[in-house]
Amino acid sequence: MDFQIPERVERFGVDIQREELRYHRKRVAVTKSFTFDAAHHLHLYEGKCKNLHGHTYRLVISISGFVDDVGIAVDFGDIKRMYQEEIKARLDHRYLNEVLPNMNTTAENMIVWIWERLDERLVQEGLKKRGHRLEELVLYETPTSYATLRREWMEGDE
Repeated sequence: MDFQIPERVERFGVDIQREELRYHRKRVAVTKSFTFDAAHHLHLYEGKCKNLHGHTYRLVISISGFVDDVGIAVDFGDIKRMYQEEIKARLDHRYLNEVLPNMNTTAENMIVWIWERLDERLVQEGLKKRGHRLEELVLYETPTSYATLRREWMEGDE
């Protein structure tokens, strides 16, 4: 494949019109990944995780919505801001057993708490009214160990 330099840059209002910016009317999920560092220990667990230790957690957030008139379903910057304010501000460089509600600080428990915080934030910002919804969270405790939570599991029967 040959590299080609464009002869000119596309200009809004000349080469493309506002009504052409939205290519479709489908629901699309946008995904962003973040990391935070935190310490914890597990109760009633026989293994090395019963001792105080830390992780660099990786949280993968997928939010879906319908594209707006310029072709954006969910702004990556909005996901980042909500993550920073709702999750990172509460958990980064913290002792999870102290800052989370009373629970065993397993990835399985934490991911539901994270879901609840982000879902409530979508409501507060009016994004749910506009059709946005959390689709999936993945919380990595290590590079090879993680918990997954999907929308249908949170909305379905227990």
